[in-house]
Amino acid sequence: MGWMDDETGLGKCPANHVPLTPLSHLARAQRVFPNRVALIYGAVQHSYASYHARVSQLAAALAGAGVTPGDVVATLLPNIPAQSEAAFGVPACGAVLNTINTRLDPDTIGYIFDHGGAKVVLVDSQFIATTEAAIALMAGPPPRIIEVPDPVAGIAATGRYPLYEDFIADGDPAYAWVLPEDEWESLALNYTSGTTGRPKGVVYHHRGAYLMTMGTPISWQMNLFPTLLQIVPLFHCNGWNHTWMLPALGGTAVCCRDVTAAAIYDAIADHGVTHLGGAPIVLNLIVNAKDSDRKPFDHVVNVFTAGAPPAPATLAAIGKLGFHVTQVYGLTETYGHVTECLWLEEWNDRPAEERASLQSYQGVAMPMMEHITVLDDNMQQVTMDGATQGEIVMRGNAVMKGYLKNPEATAKAFAGGYFHSEDLAVQHPDGYIQISDRAKDIIISGGENISSVEVEGALMAHPAISLCAVVAKPDDKWGEVPCAFVELKEGEAAEEAEVIAFARTKLAGFKCPKSVIFQELPKTSTGKIQKFELRQQLRAG
Repeated sequence: MGWMDDETGLGKCPANHVPLTPLSHLARAQRVFPNRVALIYGAVQHSYASYHARVSQLAAALAGAGVTPGDVVATLLPNIPAQSEAAFGVPACGAVLNTINTRLDPDTIGYIFDHGGAKVVLVDSQFIATTEAAIALMAGPPPRIIEVPDPVAGIAATGRYPLYEDFIADGDPAYAWVLPEDEWESLALNYTSGTTGRPKGVVYHHRGAYLMTMGTPISWQMNLFPTLLQIVPLFHCNGWNHTWMLPALGGTAVCCRDVTAAAIYDAIADHGVTHLGGAPIVLNLIVNAKDSDRKPFDHVVNVFTAGAPPAPATLAAIGKLGFHVTQVYGLTETYGHVTECLWLEEWNDRPAEERASLQSYQGVAMPMMEHITVLDDNMQQVTMDGATQGEIVMRGNAVMKGYLKNPEATAKAFAGGYFHSEDLAVQHPDGYIQISDRAKDIIISGGENISSVEVEGALMAHPAISLCAVVAKPDDKWGEVPCAFVELKEGEAAEEAEVIAFARTKLAGFKCPKSVIFQELPKTSTGKIQKFELRQQLRAG
């Protein structure tokens, strides 16, 4: 079989068929935009020529360290330049990028190292001790640590491991990138938040990421040369693929290690930030910023928000400050956002309160997706009446390859030819989707998914606790936080602070309950705890 095996002579050939990959955006940018600023972090700036050279050096250094195509390279980094460089440099040597949530506990990180099989890990100096603890818990061979200190943030190296800058200094800036022969090749490995036990490894392909970078600018109505503030952690769906997208537009990424109101306003005023993404907690930071943290600016800042529906009051308030907010929705399994609340002109005449409510809808499919809708348990379309509940399902190129080493979970997720989100929603007559509840009692706090089952399991190890149930409690800052309802053993006593402190010995801080209520738990006749009653209790104050 040759290239021109089609009887019409219209077959694929190198001139008319190139595997899609987001790597091509940076390769083009260093030719088209060599002198434009690609990355800013404090006083550090890299042009596209420099960015491309450093990425090439990283790829060459990894290859020189024994990383071969198909191997996994992990990172434990905040949003600093090394994380952006890894987004391109790891796949540029043919490897698979595994960005790990820096907020996870050592046990979970160790599991991810083992399950993904990382050969190398780039680690911010702040997380070296956590990484060492994780490696001590591993069953398999540990990854090689390359340490990334952060002088901009005043975080010095431990001196125990090779340093990132020294590591890439040995790499060739003219290194020939290892581009995919097939766009279905694996690009990235991202882990879910472990809402039903151990986190699952979500595998992305080059094609899906490339199409995300094409669809996002359409939905965000972006022009050339945007300036993006990197607030979304690059360990969340690879920053919603924005890092891979920016070179296509000649855009500038402003790295943001610690998300504060002052950092946001400074970046907008000092660097002309035009776009940012973030969970509703970021919107609250902006709205509730102290006067001393605010800086004036005279342009519109476009915001994608996701993670949980933002409060209508927050949307109404932020709109008056110069921010244009669009609600988007997606999952780790869909590379990030795949629906958008595309604003309809007829909504302009609605009362302000209603407009803010409409703005919080999850909306309709973005251009890179084929079909997103709400189906019932029989895989039939729900009535689009804004009241009938079903599951959000989707199909399209921005859906994962599947779960690593977990064919059963993959088959379940893809049953019936759609990806099953396990998020419950209603659909309005115009087709717009609105989340009404979340399956499996997932709590979304500050954009982080928290498993109530995991928290309950940790609390049940407390010697005084007989039963417990963890549900989402509305919170002005975080959107929602875990609240634990606890039933004590007969004759035992415990205090709220003691239970929370105990949880902190078992869980990452963001997963720990923020309040504890001691009472008898409502149960069904079979002994199942009725969580909906506990939610009602919280709503009733």
